[in-house]
Amino acid sequence: MKPDAPLIDLGPGWSRSGAVTQLGTAPPQAPEVGAPGRPRSTQRRVLMWFGGGAGAILVIGVIILLAMAMTGNGPLVNRPSGPSDYAPPLAKACPPPSADAQNLPPAPAPPPGPRTVDPDAGISYATQGDPWVPWDTVWDAGDLHVRYGVGQHFVTEVYSGGRYHASILSGSVPTAENDALSLDLKCTGHQVLADVRASYYPQPNQIEQMRDEVTTLGGRPAWVAKFRLHFHAAGLKATSELVGIALIDVGRPNAAILYISIPSTHSQFDNLVDKELNSLRPA
Repeated sequence: MKPDAPLIDLGPGWSRSGAVTQLGTAPPQAPEVGAPGRPRSTQRRVLMWFGGGAGAILVIGVIILLAMAMTGNGPLVNRPSGPSDYAPPLAKACPPPSADAQNLPPAPAPPPGPRTVDPDAGISYATQGDPWVPWDTVWDAGDLHVRYGVGQHFVTEVYSGGRYHASILSGSVPTAENDALSLDLKCTGHQVLADVRASYYPQPNQIEQMRDEVTTLGGRPAWVAKFRLHFHAAGLKATSELVGIALIDVGRPNAAILYISIPSTHSQFDNLVDKELNSLRPA
């Protein structure tokens, strides 16, 4: 820089001091930035935090609802009430309860003599001698699909409809929902009786009722029916049959069934109905 360089007129309000330019007359002081603006800026930041948090919560909630709906567990999913919609037919027709078979005194000792044991049904009963032979097949006709797979029988006659039997058979049927251990014995028994009558006898038939009661068999709650069915079928000599049915609560979701049938052509075995019922014990 040259010291003798001519000075430039900066105009009014400006002066020189050496080589440094400075204000001659101070311009109006700018308002201090910061102090008045802090509260408003802080409020904005707080609102932004709240808004962001609320948005995040909303997004998470939507994701959770979508996940629940996709898995079928959401509160907006209208679906059937689970197990009861898949209950056995007898559990729907005859809701519980009966006496609790889990808290009964020990069963009395079985009568002497050979026994037929049905471990699946949970019962045992007296075994008969000749002409009775072990049952070697399974009957499961009817809407209830009771499986009569253990017992004794003999063929009383053969006719155009097939072989006709005298029988002492046992089985079981689901009567309770899930793991419930109680059932309405009388209602369930009537359903079983109707199923037997419709599935194993000539139609139409007439019933002559002799016994229909809730009682105990072998120390267990039971429903017992004894009746005679009257019928006619082409070529069949038997025109009636004495029948005993027992439904026994053995403390399981499945009830045990004992079914005794004696055709009129072999009435000498009629007394076996009561004998077999009285011989029944839990196994």
